Amino acid sequence: MILHTHLTTVYADLFSMTLLYYLVGAVAVWKVMPVLSEAIRAKSLLRAKPEKRSLPLEARMPNIKVFSGTSHPDLAQRVVDRLGIDLGKVVTKKFSNLETCVEIGESVRGEDVYIVQSGSGEINDNLMELLIMINACKIASASRVTAVIPCFPYARQDKKDKEPVTEYTSRAPISAKLVANMLSVAGADHIITMDLHASQIQGFFDIPVDNLYAEPAVLKWIKENITEWRNSIIVSPDAGGAKRVTSIADRLNVEFALIHKERKKANEVASMVLVGDVKDRVAILVDDMADTCGTICHAAEKLMEAGATKVYAILTHGIFSGPAVSRINNACFEAVVVTNTIPQEQHMKDCPKIRCIDVSMMFAEAVRRTHNGESVSYLFSNVPY
Repeated sequence: MILHTHLTTVYADLFSMTLLYYLVGAVAVWKVMPVLSEAIRAKSLLRAKPEKRSLPLEARMPNIKVFSGTSHPDLAQRVVDRLGIDLGKVVTKKFSNLETCVEIGESVRGEDVYIVQSGSGEINDNLMELLIMINACKIASASRVTAVIPCFPYARQDKKDKEPVTEYTSRAPISAKLVANMLSVAGADHIITMDLHASQIQGFFDIPVDNLYAEPAVLKWIKENITEWRNSIIVSPDAGGAKRVTSIADRLNVEFALIHKERKKANEVASMVLVGDVKDRVAILVDDMADTCGTICHAAEKLMEAGATKVYAILTHGIFSGPAVSRINNACFEAVVVTNTIPQEQHMKDCPKIRCIDVSMMFAEAVRRTHNGESVSYLFSNVPY
């Protein structure tokens, strides 16, 4: 009995000691564990790949800034009005030796910058101004600089002509490629333009180029302003515009015609041959640009001689240099319709036949979609409202 009691006491003491040992160990581990867990967690974070989180679009994209060059401030103002933002502050001036100086009047650090400058008027000065503005924004730490160039300068110098205009044509430059290089070197990350004279100009760039089309706005204008449009025929004044007019003719479900022209020299047409029947129809001439307007005025005469009842001309870029306005005034057009990729206020005052389609909404929507990382292909066949 005494032995049994003694063994019971021994076992109780052993159990108490064991329990005390484990309790002390548990307390020690409990105190050390936060430090160990923090170290283990830090080590695991170093080894682990960064987690990809889906952030809201506003958190990924920087703020937007839109600046205007001096070539077309009205269009730039229309664009920002549609975007609901203010036009950025920029000061442009010339030194006494006619060098261009540009000062950006507000911070663009980390901003998504858009510069609106059209290739019109004093083209060389405006192009240089655009390059300087791009570079000024880039070295001021803008996150992205997009050049919005409604009318691309030097676009007609996109190749060496097969049939020489002069005896030196074989040594002519491809100036459109040079302009593309200059824009890239200045720091442009993206280009937005409209109706390039030749689509292959997009391939001159190593940066993204969005070439918008005036076609949706043109179709809208035709349906709203030409009551006899169902009895119309779409005419290209040269072979190069055949693809453009066939697209419009298909959308309107009407026929198309073509005028083949031969040039003696630049801005001078030697002869024209009409391919297609325009008799008793409203002829609508469609082209990407008109400069001195010799081609479209001769084409209008040819169409009237062939029996057209009325002749309209619709052009994306109305350059209207030299005798253009007086030629239009004396020609047989019902109207010459252009977009506002180039300023047209003075031309419209000088010639009542000139009318203007506002395409600022297309550029504004292109800017908005680009800024928000959305597709712009919707604009290729639709007019935003």
